[in-house]
Amino acid sequence: MTQTVPTLYVKTGCPWCAEAIDFLNERGIAYTPVVVTNNAEAMDAMFKLSGQAKAPTLEWNGEVLADFGAEELEQFLAAKGVI
Repeated sequence: MTQTVPTLYVKTGCPWCAEAIDFLNERGIAYTPVVVTNNAEAMDAMFKLSGQAKAPTLEWNGEVLADFGAEELEQFLAAKGVI
């Protein structure tokens, strides 16, 4: 089963989250944003996926990239053959 759209967990005001959003948008990569700020259920889901509470966190096809910057995101997507 292939998940065609990744889930991106972000926090309001997080500069790394904004960078990840810009990166994905600039490359036309669709994603489902989940804002964890003031959302205990979403924060819990992110924590269960990644084992930590830092954002951004990206989940795609069972693979998780947590607490990353644009360089790590680019490497993750390149390894998946997305970019």
